[in-house]
Amino acid sequence: MFDPEFYMGVYETVDLTTKAKMLRCGKYKDVTECGVDLNSSNIVTAERQTFYCVPIPGENPWAKEMYANGSQARVVPSTSYAPNRQKRSYEEDDDMDTQPQKQTGPHSPTEHHGNGDCKRQEMEASSSQAGSASHIDLNFPLPGEKGPSCLVKVYEDWESFKLNDTLEVYGILSVSPALSVLSDEKDASSCLLDPTECMETAEEQRVHSPPASLVPRLHMLCAEPLPHNNPLLPSAPLKDSSAFLSSTLTEMASVRVELLTYFTHVLLGDALAAEYLILNLISNVYTRHDVLPLGKFTLNLSGCPNIASYTERLYQIIQQLVPSSHYLGMSLQNMNQMRLVPRKDYVANRLVSGALQLAKHTSLFLDETQLEQGQLDTTGVRNVTALGNLISWQKVDYDFNYHQMEFPCNINVLITSEGRSLLPSDCQIRLQSQVEPSSLEEYISSIHVLSQGSSQLNKFRTYLSVPRLLDYSISDDVTKSVEDDFVDMRKDDPQSISAEDLHRILVVARLLSLSLGQPSLDRDGWLRAKHMEIQRRSRLEQHKCVNGNEP
Repeated sequence: MFDPEFYMGVYETVDLTTKAKMLRCGKYKDVTECGVDLNSSNIVTAERQTFYCVPIPGENPWAKEMYANGSQARVVPSTSYAPNRQKRSYEEDDDMDTQPQKQTGPHSPTEHHGNGDCKRQEMEASSSQAGSASHIDLNFPLPGEKGPSCLVKVYEDWESFKLNDTLEVYGILSVSPALSVLSDEKDASSCLLDPTECMETAEEQRVHSPPASLVPRLHMLCAEPLPHNNPLLPSAPLKDSSAFLSSTLTEMASVRVELLTYFTHVLLGDALAAEYLILNLISNVYTRHDVLPLGKFTLNLSGCPNIASYTERLYQIIQQLVPSSHYLGMSLQNMNQMRLVPRKDYVANRLVSGALQLAKHTSLFLDETQLEQGQLDTTGVRNVTALGNLISWQKVDYDFNYHQMEFPCNINVLITSEGRSLLPSDCQIRLQSQVEPSSLEEYISSIHVLSQGSSQLNKFRTYLSVPRLLDYSISDDVTKSVEDDFVDMRKDDPQSISAEDLHRILVVARLLSLSLGQPSLDRDGWLRAKHMEIQRRSRLEQHKCVNGNEP
């Protein structure tokens, strides 16, 4: 989010030939009509807010492709000029960096310009933009990201937009090349509507006013927050899509069986680990109690084979199933060199993005099997601490040099490791391979990624997104039954279960019910969750007895 900018909401122009005066509106424009009478008493100054938007970090190719194929929006080039530049499409889904945007709607043509000076500026723009494009940092949170970034001009209610929100924005597109030339010239008599630009430093000017061909301007007409970015689901709330919800809930139990079978195969024949992986992928922070995020379920999948291709193949499979994900190999080099936490650049007056600046419901895959011997430097320690805070509190502390500021997040975290993770987790499941060690490499190479476009793959994609959008409740009767059960377990063996264990079982029971399409917990769901936890803990205890202190 940039500083607020002032523009001429109403201004008066003078025709140089007839001397006729005309009032014009400056709203939804970057460039005024030429011939502005700066001494007119009819000028009205207004305020607007600019947000810098980037594509959704980590949005997977299948989701982008489906959105692109389903979008009917097309950019209509302006007929008022024909600059020497390649026409570009802005259909891809966007996400705000310092204020996210999702998907732009139908765009209007760019603004008209009135005389030869503006035409000259357009013709000069192609050369100036070509030279400056190579120096522009588009400030994407994740390395290697591509797609159109955008400056969104908001005229009202900008306080309602939060950092890293995902929005669907409809507005008026402006890609006027004159913006770049005017920015370079910094002429006090230029046609730009923002008179405060002359007060910016050269670095601020470069960051805040990039070439319009590279970073177009979008003047917002309206925007809606997106509850998800899965193109297979309706964009409207599920409660307003009764037909879709009814058919989906009917099939959820059967689709779950198919997905469980597939994950069991991927996890080397371990059905229990497959159950917990499903729960991890559908988990969601549904509310916060003071500082405690409720609903998060970070899973540590320990006991992974010491074969690099296994965790990479597992991530490829998850990548094909969820709309947004990011793989972070926790090698010593990555931990010591990567910028995970966003920081404020006071010279350019902007927030420099970091790899943990992710949209909600992004699946973050932390691969600890990449760890090797060595020492973490200051950056490495800070990065590990940031990952721990994200897992424990679902927050990222942004670095403002002189202080830190907490920003909440809602990110699914899966940690793969050989032993117990050095990071905290809500649940650790020890992978119990059913494959003979001598056949392990051959088995891993045979694990297949489902073919694109298959009906089963799309069922899995829909299935993993729906539970997050369902309401959930526990009746008074079930609550009383759970309390009595907990008291009985404590009576039998006070050391067998703690309040933390009870919380974990309740989280597992909630996710288990939602994974079956059930919006409320029943007695059978509670008993099943208890049984899963007993199995998981028993497996950890057995491994601890065999391997000493390592759980």
